[in-house]
Amino acid sequence: MSAIVIAVLVLAAAATGAVFKPGPWYESLRRPDWTPPNWAFPVVWSVLYIAIGVSGWLAWQAQGLGLAMGLWLLQLVLNAAWSWLFFGLRRMDLAFVDVCALLLSILAYIAVAAQLSQTAALLFVPYAVWVATAATLNRSVWRLNPEAARG
Repeated sequence: MSAIVIAVLVLAAAATGAVFKPGPWYESLRRPDWTPPNWAFPVVWSVLYIAIGVSGWLAWQAQGLGLAMGLWLLQLVLNAAWSWLFFGLRRMDLAFVDVCALLLSILAYIAVAAQLSQTAALLFVPYAVWVATAATLNRSVWRLNPEAARG
């Protein structure tokens, strides 16, 4: 049952990326040369969401509801909020704050989860790298398009 609940939570977070899509507004923005190609985002996120789910399930199996799962849930909420903030509200500034908080929550989860399951912690390492890249991209796009940022 816990695996089903975790899978539903991960799918709900992933769905925000389908609801709040890049679209014409994002396509019109100036982006750095190193921006990953559009096809890379759904591919990478699909793999990462599987890792997020498996990691959460391992942490749950090891401890149940505790600090690790609290951090796991926090990162999932912050993850889900980013697409809404960036693409939905077009608030690159708030999205940047969110993605920085997301990265911190991922790193905290890795540290706590490592005490419970090395595998759970290691499954989050690629996620941390991708989110660090996303934070840098968020900041770069914001800097390149100050007129497009609301607020």
